[in-house]
Amino acid sequence: MAGLSGTLRRTRWRFGLITSGIAVLLAGVGLINAGAAHAAAGCRVAYSAPSQWPGGFTANVDVTNLGDPLNGWRLTWTFPSGQRVTQAWNANVTQSGNDVTASNVGYNAALGTNQAVSFGFNGSWSGANNAPTSFALNGVTCTGSVGPTTPPPSTPPPSTPPPSTPPPTTPPPAGDPMAYVAAMQPGWNLGNTFDAVGADETAWGNPRVTQAQLDAIRAQGFNSIRLPITWSNHHGPAPSYTIDAAWLNRIKEVVGWALDDGFYVMINLHHDSWQWIHEMPTNRTAVLNRYNALWTQIAAAFRDAAPKLHFESVNEPQFANSSGDAQNAQLLHELNVNFHRIVRASGGNNATRMLVLPTLHTSADQARVNELTTTINQLNDRNLIATVHFYGYWPFSVNVAGGTRFDATTQQDLVDSFDRVYNAFVTRGIPVVIGEYGLLGFDRHTGTIEQGEKLKFFEFLGYYARHRQLTTQLWDNGQHFNRTTFQWRDAELFAQIKSSWTTRSGTASSDQVYVPRTGSVTAKSLTLNLNGTTFAGLRQGTTNLTQGTDYTVSGNQLTITSSALTRLVGSRAYGVNATLQARFSAGVPWRIDVITYDPPLLSNTTGSTASFAIPTQFRSDQLATMEARYADGSNAGPHDWTSFKEFDVAFSPDYTGSRITLTETFFGEVRDGAPVTLTFHFWSGTRVTYRVTKSGGSVTGVTG
Repeated sequence: MAGLSGTLRRTRWRFGLITSGIAVLLAGVGLINAGAAHAAAGCRVAYSAPSQWPGGFTANVDVTNLGDPLNGWRLTWTFPSGQRVTQAWNANVTQSGNDVTASNVGYNAALGTNQAVSFGFNGSWSGANNAPTSFALNGVTCTGSVGPTTPPPSTPPPSTPPPSTPPPTTPPPAGDPMAYVAAMQPGWNLGNTFDAVGADETAWGNPRVTQAQLDAIRAQGFNSIRLPITWSNHHGPAPSYTIDAAWLNRIKEVVGWALDDGFYVMINLHHDSWQWIHEMPTNRTAVLNRYNALWTQIAAAFRDAAPKLHFESVNEPQFANSSGDAQNAQLLHELNVNFHRIVRASGGNNATRMLVLPTLHTSADQARVNELTTTINQLNDRNLIATVHFYGYWPFSVNVAGGTRFDATTQQDLVDSFDRVYNAFVTRGIPVVIGEYGLLGFDRHTGTIEQGEKLKFFEFLGYYARHRQLTTQLWDNGQHFNRTTFQWRDAELFAQIKSSWTTRSGTASSDQVYVPRTGSVTAKSLTLNLNGTTFAGLRQGTTNLTQGTDYTVSGNQLTITSSALTRLVGSRAYGVNATLQARFSAGVPWRIDVITYDPPLLSNTTGSTASFAIPTQFRSDQLATMEARYADGSNAGPHDWTSFKEFDVAFSPDYTGSRITLTETFFGEVRDGAPVTLTFHFWSGTRVTYRVTKSGGSVTGVTG
């Protein structure tokens, strides 16, 4: 995740797609190979439209050949409601009136018996978006089953070369790939180490890996470890691209330690993806030669390693200056197929070793999932693992556009992502690894997202991954597990993550209760998220609070009484005066901080666009987000499609330094001489306005 690749692929946000399964049509389609005289015919077509919005939709089409092998296919149908195809992937799609033809692209022409091919498209509609009711493949209409062989013609046809179907895969050993990947749960990434772009594994600030480090991670309960490895700076020139012996031996040493610890171990080509593999659209031969040479050497080096070692073809594959989705899909397919061929041909344990194949960008978007499905179907090898990465709904993951809470939209984004890979792969016996997960704001520091909202995200992620039988591997570039002291930097966060591996935990609408420093103290209510548990009580330290006196529970509403809060805040000094635990029948308790505060005070100041800090008395309140608007109400600053700016990018609070900093990035997209009204939103519910005006490189800030 760390480095340029994280920036390239994670600043994408889908706007307002309404998920709506319009129709799923399972149709029997008669299939023949136009050049075969005795071809048995039959197939299934599954048509679905999982996403629809006013005037547009996304559709997926899966075709399974039940008849004799085909070398080249053409699927036709008629739209019943005047829909139009606007963009397609994994097939060449043309339309005349309401009649549509989808034909194979180069890499998915061969369709063996019981093999499937998937393609998808975006379309437009008005009035209605009814699903097609019949399909035909290679000119033959649906029959619903495998039909009889076609009688031979009176004159023998001219001989034709056999279809170029892939060679059969070596039969896998006895065993269950789904069980193999299930045994990998949970997993952890040794990030920013061997993937560092620099001289060695310490180039990005982490210490040299030791056996003790791996022992310590294993002791935390992790069963698998992903070792991201960047090879770019550790091999010689073309044509051999010989890997540095010292580097390869070091990788072998650490892999050996991990296997000795009992880990399942994943190694890959990591930041190579954006350093040179991305050039494949314009430099295909050189990239492919280099890629093949590296995997040939890696496969040979680990040919006889234990089966708990598995290879990932490439991390977060991406391509620059391509012609679009179709070419991207074809190039990634070519990389994955070459990887598979090289490893399997190297023999030893590699003949049946588990191999990990990513989607483009390791995205769980439906189109990307469909593309990988096509590759896996063609390879016809049961010892394959599909992988995607998950860093959450982007506005929440980086704290932009008002995405401060783990709300229904953020949760649904996770559900949709996990459901897509579950439906595409797990239901067909293809295991899935979420090879990296976390929050993108963690790239800066773990405080970008408020603690309670962060805990709710990880609680739900762990639960839903279990529900969908997905193995997860936590991305850790050193910000979570201290590799020197062997302690978690945020023990509360790890406790929530660890609990989610086996059970659910109750949470609440907030982990903070704010009490004003002056005036009357009133009762405060929180909404409990029971998550299948039952509420067991409220506790301070080892003392149980008394229900009915200190708190009440009505349905899912927990109310702390005014008398209890008066006692808990004491003299009402600024800050956390008491910490409570809401306890549940399962999982970890939910911490609730009782905080005494006053509304923050900001002061007038001047500064430069390169260094502008607003003097701020936070008075124990915490900043949630900031809005920026011009006098006419239009949005100011970066991401001008929203008034809410990105935390730690456009602005950041400094609680110990008593200031809020506005960054050069923010002022870089502010108009000269145009006053900007800032609205600071605090977690207590307080809002404070402030006005800044940029003049050249100078900035003036005033309250009110």
